[in-house]
Amino acid sequence: MSYVRLSQPGKIGNLEIKNRVVMPAMGCSLAESTGEAGQRMIKYYADRARGGVGLIITEITRVDDETGVGTPNQLSVTNTHVVGQLSRLAEAVHAYGTKIFVQLHHPGNQTPSRLIGGKQPVSASDVTCNVIGEQPRALSTEEVEAMVKKFVTGAVIAQKSGIDGVEIHAAHGYLVSQFLSPHTNKRTDKYGGSFEGRMRFITEIIMGIKAYCGPKFPISVRMNGNDYLEDGISEEDAIAQAKYLEALGISCLNVSCGTYDSGATIIEPSYFAEGWKRHLGANIKKAVNIPVIAVANIKHPQFAEEFLEDVDFVGIARGHLADPDFVNKALAGKEKCIRKCLGCMECFRILNDGLPLGCTLNPILGREFEWGDEKLVKNGAGRTVAVIGGGPAGMEAALTMAKRGFRTVLFEAEDRLGGTANLAAIPPNKEMINEFVETMSEQIKAAGVEVKLNTPATPDEVKAIKAEAVFMAAGGKAVRPLIEGIDRAVTAEDVLAGKAGVKGENVVIVGGGVTGLETAEYLGKDHKVTVVEMLDKVGGNLYPSVTMHLAQEIMKTGGTIAKGKALMSVGKDSVTVKDAHSNEESAIPADTVVLAMGVRSVRPEYEELKKEYGEKLILVGDSDRPGQIYDALHSGHDRAFVYDAK
Repeated sequence: MSYVRLSQPGKIGNLEIKNRVVMPAMGCSLAESTGEAGQRMIKYYADRARGGVGLIITEITRVDDETGVGTPNQLSVTNTHVVGQLSRLAEAVHAYGTKIFVQLHHPGNQTPSRLIGGKQPVSASDVTCNVIGEQPRALSTEEVEAMVKKFVTGAVIAQKSGIDGVEIHAAHGYLVSQFLSPHTNKRTDKYGGSFEGRMRFITEIIMGIKAYCGPKFPISVRMNGNDYLEDGISEEDAIAQAKYLEALGISCLNVSCGTYDSGATIIEPSYFAEGWKRHLGANIKKAVNIPVIAVANIKHPQFAEEFLEDVDFVGIARGHLADPDFVNKALAGKEKCIRKCLGCMECFRILNDGLPLGCTLNPILGREFEWGDEKLVKNGAGRTVAVIGGGPAGMEAALTMAKRGFRTVLFEAEDRLGGTANLAAIPPNKEMINEFVETMSEQIKAAGVEVKLNTPATPDEVKAIKAEAVFMAAGGKAVRPLIEGIDRAVTAEDVLAGKAGVKGENVVIVGGGVTGLETAEYLGKDHKVTVVEMLDKVGGNLYPSVTMHLAQEIMKTGGTIAKGKALMSVGKDSVTVKDAHSNEESAIPADTVVLAMGVRSVRPEYEELKKEYGEKLILVGDSDRPGQIYDALHSGHDRAFVYDAK
């Protein structure tokens, strides 16, 4: 498919953008502790510029050190000491013909006191964000006036650093949005009350930037097309705000939606359809004459091309985390090689844990400076290595070794690649995993990996290709506890694969991790399911909005989640469980028992291969340590990256 609209140059003010793709702001926590753009951040953004995106908007960038910290290791424009490194960031992005804006940000009541030295969060009014759970104090009139100056100072510092423009973050329920929204603005001074009063804070910021940076310095405003709160900014309110902002002379609008209190609408998990909020950007575009950037949960370049019928620029956010070469691959007709965001929310789970950004599908994300492809030691020289297992870990290891110049032979016992990822794609809203497997298969083919399907990797098979090393990625096998009646139970893997039937009305699923919850959702449409989890919480390391959705879907169909219950035995028509706190035992009706208690490592012919290869038998993925797709890809990549790196 040709992408005529995507590839067209566009303009924001007098600034020419080489194409119509924007990488919107996403927190990455890759700045130095000083707030400067260090080598890791510069490499992260430079890789996206090299990948072809027309405009990059930096992560939320701090304008206030006292109450405005949004994440650990956050980019800052509060002091001129950042200018040197920020200018290097601009140069690195400009080298690829890409433009860069700095997003000016203050979290308001959407930051915990622990990030601001124990101080009370601030806001337009003393309205608590339910997610943070800490009551803020309302900024005084004088403090708001001082905050205006901090935003303006941030813009001046950005301009002095060679940054092409700034974006005021007035969306997602952060401080500027808190002034715009009647949900959070209950003020009675000049910054509240009427529509004009609620708009005064952002008006003064815009006018101040224009006064100090000049009328031609581009200003974008990221705004909400809808707060998705009953008393928040409606779509009608958003249109009125957009017209008002255009009249102030800003350069463009960047349309998103949601606040922390409206949860998943800001950053959509996999159960949101691609393009579900397309209308928000389209509505704003119809109302104004300045350029409109909009996001719409874009996964595919085909949809981005279509979306440009409605708006001027498409914002592709997490798509650039999963694959920094999204644009170049699309424009080169290599759509199948784009690793497309799963919507698994792992990136935000990692950030919420206070760590730098990571991604399930991109093991290099956040580690570009240390682990980027240009750091690969390409010393393969045609030497042969074997990879046992074509699941995520095996495919990533094979791909990395092929990039290094090794003749790589991948053995897969089944008739297709993907391993248990093929099963993970079966539950509702998981179809993007199928595309991930297809993409990995396409990348493996392009890299020249020799794939042997329907071929178990016996020691003789491995010796026959004269492999100098073996990467074992044979996966895992479902855990079966040694308890009475366990032979009556089936595994979630066998159920999803169609190898085991599910009989009767009552189905008990043992294990409340991701596999258990997704299997329960899958079976819930035809059976009455009960999820039994030994711990007091379900979902494991899943992002909270994903866990909540799965739990809600299970309960919608009459299912039950029993937490703090340990499986004791499996009977003919029930299971016995023990309460983790009271030690009391009880029975749960069960016509079918499905085990989702994790997996144990599988290592076929391990001893013989170990005897032959010693330290050059390398365990990856579940064969090394059971985990999720994230763990498998990181394991496969990293072990292959460092192999024989001399």
